[in-house]
Amino acid sequence: MATTDTPHKNVLFIVIDQLRADCVHGALADHVNLPNLQALMAESVVFKNNYSVTNPCGPSRVSLLTARYAMNHRSIRNGTPLAHDTPNLATEAAKAGYDPMLFGYTDTSQDPRAYPEGHPALTTYEHPMNGFREVCEMRLEESHGWRADLRAKGYDIEGEDLFDIFRVDTPDGQPPRPNDPALYKAEDSDTAYLTNQFLEGMKDKVDQPWFAHLTWIRPHPPFNAPAPYNDMYDPASLPLPERLSQEEEKNFHPYMKPLHNYATIASTVEGFPDLDSSDGSVQTLRAVYLGLATEVDHHLGRVVSWLKDSGQYENTLLVVTADHGELLGDRHAWGKLAPFKGAFHTPLIIRAPGTKSREISHFTESSDITPTILDWIGTDIPASMDGRSLVPWLQGETPEWRDFAYSEFDFGNPIDPTPWQKEYGLNQSNANCAILREERFTLVHFADGFEPMLFDSEGKGELENVAAKPELTGEMLRLTQKLLSHRMKNTDHLLSTIMITKDGPVNTTRPRG
Repeated sequence: MATTDTPHKNVLFIVIDQLRADCVHGALADHVNLPNLQALMAESVVFKNNYSVTNPCGPSRVSLLTARYAMNHRSIRNGTPLAHDTPNLATEAAKAGYDPMLFGYTDTSQDPRAYPEGHPALTTYEHPMNGFREVCEMRLEESHGWRADLRAKGYDIEGEDLFDIFRVDTPDGQPPRPNDPALYKAEDSDTAYLTNQFLEGMKDKVDQPWFAHLTWIRPHPPFNAPAPYNDMYDPASLPLPERLSQEEEKNFHPYMKPLHNYATIASTVEGFPDLDSSDGSVQTLRAVYLGLATEVDHHLGRVVSWLKDSGQYENTLLVVTADHGELLGDRHAWGKLAPFKGAFHTPLIIRAPGTKSREISHFTESSDITPTILDWIGTDIPASMDGRSLVPWLQGETPEWRDFAYSEFDFGNPIDPTPWQKEYGLNQSNANCAILREERFTLVHFADGFEPMLFDSEGKGELENVAAKPELTGEMLRLTQKLLSHRMKNTDHLLSTIMITKDGPVNTTRPRG
């Protein structure tokens, strides 16, 4: 267990929705102003090769909070239930005496076995995860408090479409543009509202240990930002997405054609159903995305200032990450349902009291975050959790560590067939893939229907599939065996470390490696 000399231990776990890692260290970092994140990074341990273990939103947050791979928790799409008795960050923190507070959302689909028929919890994928006390509801498709706040301030948000609230406010006499400002002011945005609610809800939590999970929706689509964030960045100044020509992308791999039909550029913004995919449109939405990231950064600064001003900065574990990335035009695609780096590579910044800043290049996974928090507060890590504690890294050590990152995702749907199912006749059981990322090679293995992808960072990286090159047959075999071994070693450990004996159950420790 980890120990500190702080008078009491607070935990603030922040998740920024859909923030790419290269916004804080990478190709986009030089083009976006994130002063508060950068200042935090300067005094934190920064894990530069952190990857989400699954996508999209609901599954990724389940893995974040349960520390389980999707192959084990199987809440594999928005709307797929999570078993109600799954140990998670909140349930385990409660065992250590905390009252885990939620400001925002976890996107957890509830287990119908635990609720009576007709219960409201069974009508939304955005329900809070078991164990959290929802202090401020801020769900993308609900957000009742924020909407009431806007109505009280005189905003016209009574459109028939739920997402009409994210329409642009175009000046009179002008043709509408995707980067026109939102209909609400920056001080009234969803990000501002949630931050206000957090600061108000926490103002009396100074003299007692507390545990809070704060989750901002932005820069998740719809890409619609209030002034001045809507046109803060010049689209022409931004680097173009990583991509081949549209024709080359269509022929790159069978997965690509349905991907381009699954989430179009028009699906990322409200009110522009016929938005073209020209470079001008692409760069405009990339600029709005960066503006939304800067807005979040501003409010992160408010939170950090509160921690410092209230004298709690030096006894609070502060963790900042994202649930997953965003393709943002990479490969002429949008969203996150693809095996490429932009969809999975996420920032991970951890500031623990008494630790020195450093950068870690070893691979870490989103499933490592919950074990790290539990280790730091001094409570047991359940055998069900697949991730490993990062506390040794926080303490300045260099532990024996994995040399790869593992991810997976499903792209099927049991009641509404996806473009991949329609195109290739797949079903919900074989429409999935697993990804093994090493320093040089990345293997993408599909359950059925597709040949694998193999990327070589010493070549063209993700822009070339080298799986069929004869000289790499040995690497394909090695990586496939490594992937299989990893899955075999990490199959469900919920109860497998317990033995029933004549003297009763005997618990053993799960080996993690």
